Amino acid sequence: MFDSEVQRILDFVARGIGVRVVGAPGSGKTTVVRSVVANLRKTGVTVHFVSGMRTHRNIPYAAIKGLGLEMRPGRSGVLDIADVFSSQLASAGKHLLVVDDLHLVDNESLAVLEAVRRRSDWPMVATAPETWAFSRGQLAVLNNGREAHLQLDPLHYEQVHTLIAQVLGAPADAETTARVLTKSGGNPRLIVRIAETASLSNLVAMQGEQWSMTTNTLWNEHLRGTLEALLAELGPEEFNALHIMAILGTARIDVLQKVVHPDVLESLERRGFLSVLNDHHNGAIGAITPPVIADYFRGQKMLRDRHLLRSKIAGVLDAVPQTDRDTSTTADCLTLVLAELRLEKGDDDAVTARHFHDHNAARERVRFERWESNKTAANAAALLRIYWGAPVDVQRATRVCAETMTSDAGSGDLLFVTITKAMLAVHTGQGPGAAVEILQKFIADHPQHAAEAKDAILFLSASHGRVPSGPWLVEPEQQSSGVGKLVRGLIELYRFRPAAALESTDGGDEEDTFPHLRPFIRGFALFAEGRIEESLVFALGWRTEARKNLDQFGVVTSSYIAAHGLLYRGQFEEAEYLMSSVFAMGRPGFVVDSLYDAMLRLAGLRHAATAISPALSIAAQARAEAPDVGPLPGIGKGAYQVITNDSAKPSTFDRKATKLIRRQLKSGYILEAVMTALVCTCLCPGRPVLDILQRILRESGNTVHDQLIGIANAVVEGDHKLLGLLLKHYEPDPDTYQVGMLLRGALKRHVIDGDAAAADAIAQASSMFAVRFPSANEQLSFNTFSTTPLTEREIEVAMLAGHRSNVEIGEHLGISARTVENHISNALRKTGATSRNGLFMLVATSLPLS
Repeated sequence: MFDSEVQRILDFVARGIGVRVVGAPGSGKTTVVRSVVANLRKTGVTVHFVSGMRTHRNIPYAAIKGLGLEMRPGRSGVLDIADVFSSQLASAGKHLLVVDDLHLVDNESLAVLEAVRRRSDWPMVATAPETWAFSRGQLAVLNNGREAHLQLDPLHYEQVHTLIAQVLGAPADAETTARVLTKSGGNPRLIVRIAETASLSNLVAMQGEQWSMTTNTLWNEHLRGTLEALLAELGPEEFNALHIMAILGTARIDVLQKVVHPDVLESLERRGFLSVLNDHHNGAIGAITPPVIADYFRGQKMLRDRHLLRSKIAGVLDAVPQTDRDTSTTADCLTLVLAELRLEKGDDDAVTARHFHDHNAARERVRFERWESNKTAANAAALLRIYWGAPVDVQRATRVCAETMTSDAGSGDLLFVTITKAMLAVHTGQGPGAAVEILQKFIADHPQHAAEAKDAILFLSASHGRVPSGPWLVEPEQQSSGVGKLVRGLIELYRFRPAAALESTDGGDEEDTFPHLRPFIRGFALFAEGRIEESLVFALGWRTEARKNLDQFGVVTSSYIAAHGLLYRGQFEEAEYLMSSVFAMGRPGFVVDSLYDAMLRLAGLRHAATAISPALSIAAQARAEAPDVGPLPGIGKGAYQVITNDSAKPSTFDRKATKLIRRQLKSGYILEAVMTALVCTCLCPGRPVLDILQRILRESGNTVHDQLIGIANAVVEGDHKLLGLLLKHYEPDPDTYQVGMLLRGALKRHVIDGDAAAADAIAQASSMFAVRFPSANEQLSFNTFSTTPLTEREIEVAMLAGHRSNVEIGEHLGISARTVENHISNALRKTGATSRNGLFMLVATSLPLS
């Protein structure tokens, strides 16, 4: 098979030229060298054969001792061994030094070989992997004297046909030969092993005078050892990358680089395990080579069971156009957008933020210079529109609003400048009243725009204090503009009428005065209606487009919607990343700054979910002057304060939450009240808050949360038999995560109240539910009732207090029983628990799951 290569090496050696034989693992390097050795020995050449071994490369002198050199006692240093070896090479006759697998030779043996080569002129034949990154010691051995380079390339079809015949004793048919060639990538070792194991496994059989395939695969378990040896030199990152590529199959390089670090891909390509080809339609594409490696990974149970790995790249297959996106279900689309979000984690938030900043700064400079040269309303509107999303220069924005010429201005531009001026007044602390005065003066000066200005007044009034009541809320009057329809839609959203809010977004207008108001209403209305998956697909798709367009306004608004959806589903890792990517951009413009603060508080809730509260919470970055209630969840700071502030007893928590929810309802912010009541009920289910929640849902005609409400009633009433039946017959819905949180919240409440029987019953119900819905058990567990945080030692003691005595705990932790007693006493006081077992259950449910 390698006659020509063997002959070339013999010719070089005859001329005193050394040869470096390189090729991929299994390419036949050792076979070629051994054939050369056999031929030379027949001609009387003395061959000194040194072989590197993977298991011996860290054993000093392991390779060189394989020569069987006779050493005198006490003389075993590098130069001592080199002296003995050199004396052998100096003996009469021709000599050849052969080093097989140079890359596996230990350093001490390399040092001996270097010394010997410096003293001898005899040629050396060495083998090494293709494109191996040689160490200095290896290069020192190679780079002595003249050297030829011999590359062992993959076998061609004809050679494969011949090799199969040699292995199996008869040739294979064309289909079998082609399949063996493609699966092996022309690697001789793999060709032999595939042919042998296929025959052993009855995957090929003799039909006439040829071997033919009996199935559509050549993979079999007998190939596992061969593939493991082939992959033995790979590091963990490279091995994991092959796992990913096995799932993806042939994929575009840009797709691969989102899930595998480019350096790892380069390493795999250098080692010969990644093949990159140019595709005129998709650009460069990559695939595992030899392809049988992909079969190796796909054939392993551990690949099918690697849920984290599969979730990491879920949807990437769909990134390569294979099916019509329009025919995908909502679940398919959600898988795709979530996969894109996870892949985005590989991006550098700092670089992305700088890209946004540079883009916004350049646009602002150009548009400001254009306005300064011609202070028209059109130029002013173009500049001010930037400040709705990007960081605002208050001084410059104020000047533009004051100095812009209004004569001959277009109605749309003039209205936009006036609305921006009103919002800037709110942003600078003058309050909604000053903003309304600006708009009322505009109506007096421009009565032809009275309808649009009144809509703007309605928007400002509803968004900064109270939703006005009026007959239009029941039966809308004729609307004079698209702005009016959207403003009314937004207020319907505030009042928890998502169907009406969605209706207002029909018939999109590209010239909306309020940028992004239409998609914002639609995305959050889907969330409010309980269509969480649809809301996420919409919001994350919008966010992707906004990032591509460097639209900070769109990124913040879409991220706010998506963050609520992710948190509601319990996907905290994705939500945290999404919000952190927004935070990396810095505080946005004055229109969406309240959404930015809301996300800071949402992220703060995540930080508050640890047994030991952090010294600094990211929520502290939100502006403290925000009101307690707001038009949308998280806009007001009241819910965050109720949840995160210490409450000594559940009854205190009930009282604070009920008071806040009533204030939200009084302001007309029913959507915020619903979300506050939902989360408070799940964290600490109590009758006062649950009654308000049920009343709101009943009056609004909302049935999405019926299963959750039924379970909550059973929990609050202590009807454990009914609770068991409800949980047994529970069908997954948007509230699956909330049900798990509700059960854990009830457990904590019973522990604090000292009701051991109820706590045990709820614990059992919670465990059964967690078995049915494992993801719903991965809860945030807020420290609602911690008057002060427990120390690490107190947590350790509390985790043992439920089933060990003080003496046993002391022996386990290496402290005295009296110290254990003190820790338990302090922990009981801090948590409000009434017993050791209650303390154990409370701390156990508070610790975040790993």
